[in-house]
Amino acid sequence: MTEMESPASVISNNADSESVDVKASYLKAEDLKFAASLLYQAYHDDPVFLDIFNSDKEDYEQRLRAAIREELNAFWQAKQPMVGLYLGDTMVGVACLNSPDESLSVNRFWHWRLKMLLSAGYFSTKQMMQKEQTVLEAVPLKTFHLLSFIAVHPLHQQHGFGHYLMAAVNTVLDEHTDSEGVAVYATSGKFKAFFENVGYEVIKEVTVGNVSGSVMVHYRNNELVQ
Repeated sequence: MTEMESPASVISNNADSESVDVKASYLKAEDLKFAASLLYQAYHDDPVFLDIFNSDKEDYEQRLRAAIREELNAFWQAKQPMVGLYLGDTMVGVACLNSPDESLSVNRFWHWRLKMLLSAGYFSTKQMMQKEQTVLEAVPLKTFHLLSFIAVHPLHQQHGFGHYLMAAVNTVLDEHTDSEGVAVYATSGKFKAFFENVGYEVIKEVTVGNVSGSVMVHYRNNELVQ
């Protein structure tokens, strides 16, 4: 597991400004289960997933858990960058990115198609594929990372850990010099404001299914906003 040094300039929002032992590392295999739990909590009420996985059906939570678990497995198998944020030995955040490698994107496409046909059905599979394609087509870059998932544990939100996590995402970008930046799809006002605060720019408003959101990009060489 490779550790990433979190920049000291990224300051926690704790009122007493106490020093905390925060580090970012690439996930190990044994971290995947807890990472899946964090992402499930973060995306349980996400408008896109509520729409795609038909939240009015009784098995919504089961299908969402299965989709997130399989997606993390796909990231792991394809050796895509997955970063955990740790407070001491406790994981408090996670971010998953798709690398700019086109062949890996193709593999992920087929993974989603096969796995989701089994767990979510034809309509949900089609919607998920449409979401990814719509977002990718809106990004005005040729080579870039896609921030597919990001989460901070509910008990540790509003304390600056999201900024630490985004600093780690920037470290991933720095390690891949061929990437022009990082793109993300923000479906709520608070997430749009958060990403704007850490140097992302709104590129285009797009609609996926019944949900509208902002495609945002952080360009290489943009400095992290304090």
